[in-house]
Amino acid sequence: MKFSAIECFAIVMAFLLIGEVISNKTKAYVPSVFLSAVLFMIGFWTFVPKDVVSQASFGDNFVSVCMSLLLVHLGTLMSLKKLIEQWKAVLIAVCGICGTVFMTMTIGRIFFDWNIIISATPPLTGGIVAALLMSEALKSKGLMTLAALPIAMFVTHSFFGYPLTSWCLKREGTRLLEDFRKNGANEIELKKSNQLTKNGHRKKLIPPVPEGYKTTSMILFKVILVGILANWFSGLTHGAINQYVVCLIFGVIFCEIGFLEESALVTAGVFGWLISGLLAYVFAGLSAVGPAQLEKMLIPIVVLIFLGILGMFIMSMIVGKFFGFSKEMGFACALTSLFGFPADYIITNEVCESVSKTENERLYVVDILLPRMLVGGFATVSIASVIIASIFINLL
Repeated sequence: MKFSAIECFAIVMAFLLIGEVISNKTKAYVPSVFLSAVLFMIGFWTFVPKDVVSQASFGDNFVSVCMSLLLVHLGTLMSLKKLIEQWKAVLIAVCGICGTVFMTMTIGRIFFDWNIIISATPPLTGGIVAALLMSEALKSKGLMTLAALPIAMFVTHSFFGYPLTSWCLKREGTRLLEDFRKNGANEIELKKSNQLTKNGHRKKLIPPVPEGYKTTSMILFKVILVGILANWFSGLTHGAINQYVVCLIFGVIFCEIGFLEESALVTAGVFGWLISGLLAYVFAGLSAVGPAQLEKMLIPIVVLIFLGILGMFIMSMIVGKFFGFSKEMGFACALTSLFGFPADYIITNEVCESVSKTENERLYVVDILLPRMLVGGFATVSIASVIIASIFINLL
């Protein structure tokens, strides 16, 4: 069936909308990204064209710009101090995926062939880059029957990660708010801090733009300038430092000095549009594996995901406890390896809204949970999983 561009756009928005409505109705117990992903997969297997997302205008060019804009924006939500403090979340997340690798390479080896373990483990610890690296390596080695396995693993593991992460964050958010409600002084401090930020009383190196010039075009231009600078800086390191990690860091720095506004893209009025487009682009990857392919590989995928998540939970719990994290928080940080950005941002915000009764409570839990989840996701998906894939290619 042939759909026009506007009809493709309507399908994409309908799938995202249904996910949001159900998430809201279930108070984030069913994350919107989980249900939307299910709808996209069923759609691709039935009536939806494989290129529905690109036809809806969310293609490669849109996403290359969108990612830089969004990650610089996320930097404007944090302080430099808050970002530096997340080294514990990074260690916990990385140790979590080490637990995943250990379980698949030991117990998993009992059940499955060596090449299956090597093909499936890197995408289980991260995102699409690791999956593509392994798929291309398998093709170059002539292992064509296994070439779809890394992609299938990437497509499948997030379905386990979304609800688990939501459950962990709800437990952690509820625990944090119980402490928060008992301590009125914290709430007063938060109100003062929010008021200080909103009114711009904190002195910055660069004075704010006059209100009359604080337009959508002006804000977008400044944000993309920082994104271009971040990409250039990453190029100087020959990609050793991921460009999107630099975008996040530069977003923090340029907001601290006053070049960027706090919550830049929200102020510009375009944040919702960009995050929807990026999420749709992520779901477009579900079109890569059909039901017949998935059925053939389902048993090794499910068993390895179970072993990997078990190893991740054990390691993140042990290391998290050492750093003063609850087992739920440590596990949530490690689980970011199963989906990364933007799902980590969306799930965290949905949970924070569902557990909070007031705006101050929401801001309080967002301030604690969001930096941990974002940085954990970058450490696993953007960095660790690519390193693991590079190593595992040589083991084929």
